[in-house]
Amino acid sequence: MIDKTYLQQKKDYLWEIPMTTREDMRVPAYVYALPEIIQNMQDDRSLQQLVNVTTLPGIQKAAIVMPDVHEGYGFPIGGIAATSYPDGVISPGGIGYDINCGVRLLLSNLNYDEIKDQAEHIAIELYKKIPSGVGKGGALRLSEKEIDEVLTEGAEWAIRKNMGFQKDLESMESYGRLKDADPTAISDRAKKRGSDQLGTIGSGNHFVEVARVDEIFDNKTANLFEISNNQVVVIIHTGSRGLGHQVATDYIKIMQEAMPRYNINMPDRELACVPFNSIEGQNYYKAMCAAANFAWCNRQVITWEIREAWKELFPNKSELHLLYDVAHNIAKIEEHIIDGKLQKLIVHRKGATRAFGPGNKEVPPRFSESGQPVIIPGSMGTASYVLAGTAQSMETTFGSSCHGAGRALSRRASKRAVNIDVLEKELNKKGIYVRAGSRSGVSEEAPQAYKDIDLVIETVHRANIATKVARLRPVSVIKG
Repeated sequence: MIDKTYLQQKKDYLWEIPMTTREDMRVPAYVYALPEIIQNMQDDRSLQQLVNVTTLPGIQKAAIVMPDVHEGYGFPIGGIAATSYPDGVISPGGIGYDINCGVRLLLSNLNYDEIKDQAEHIAIELYKKIPSGVGKGGALRLSEKEIDEVLTEGAEWAIRKNMGFQKDLESMESYGRLKDADPTAISDRAKKRGSDQLGTIGSGNHFVEVARVDEIFDNKTANLFEISNNQVVVIIHTGSRGLGHQVATDYIKIMQEAMPRYNINMPDRELACVPFNSIEGQNYYKAMCAAANFAWCNRQVITWEIREAWKELFPNKSELHLLYDVAHNIAKIEEHIIDGKLQKLIVHRKGATRAFGPGNKEVPPRFSESGQPVIIPGSMGTASYVLAGTAQSMETTFGSSCHGAGRALSRRASKRAVNIDVLEKELNKKGIYVRAGSRSGVSEEAPQAYKDIDLVIETVHRANIATKVARLRPVSVIKG
């Protein structure tokens, strides 16, 4: 069993598990975490999973985890791995069940002082507009033709249906659409699961949150991002819902059956994988792209629902414009420098966010000076952050950062530890009002279930893979 004792400290924020630790490792493993996080790292399988990732055929440079790391399926959550293109493997475990789970940030022209007395009312009204909860469907019912259009077009579909603006697309990773998507690679069962879930947040750690900017760390970048102190903002965190989950389920089974044909034998069956250029690899990649498009469209429809509610809540100040939308469960074909040479790679990010720096060709022109916005949600009782990507991240982490606070307690342990009535009173005292489909869901997502978001952010800031721009504090929270 690989645990903390195998870690060798390289810097105050960086630890290594050397390639010599296990015979089957193809590259070393890197852990980005301040000592305080290492000391409190929960005794789960995350480090064991990280070492398992180093055995992937075609893996390049290192397997990496961010400070929000915790145990996942196959890959640890917070994991990053790049394999050679086109003959390295692609692994659904390196993307996750919720394909293109991601975050977007909307900016208002309101000051917190203008809304602080309405926080509970805002939570109630948004809860009415945004469907949430396990398996909860929305008002949209997509025909077979329409769901194929969504899977192909991504967020463009919602714009075409007047649920947004063309300029919204300019503020999304990959402009809200992966062009390699192929709806025929997705099962009918997956499409059926997604047919009524567009515009819904689901359950678990997904949410819509109204927050206030409570501290600016970098005035120049904040001005470029149009973020100001005490500004009211809205965070959306959700993904591809049941459709993405079914895609992962379908292809993990297909890959587990196909691996012997490619002479692939992994130390954990959850790390099912096949060569990217194989039939199974190509089919999965096209299906993953389609599910990612569904997720971008989902967040766009939710944005429309929020904007409609905002018009009713604040008719004289109804503007909500999109700062940026990032994916944190996805595989992308990207170019990175390996051993001094620019190479195409298949970059898996599982609970990790792109953090591309200034001047990168994939960063929208308006962020060419600052680097892309990196949006990191915390828990509903603490804080979230806006960061900026750096050139350093391209050299060290395949242009990647953390994606959240990271769980410190399992959902079951959190339920046992948290008194929901006490939690609600504590949140209300802080001016935070929550509306949720289930009370147990709130206890599962209590602040004490998560790592210290400030330490997580300080790690990536000190490592210069994403730098602090602003901190956000929650006001009104909608949970599943």
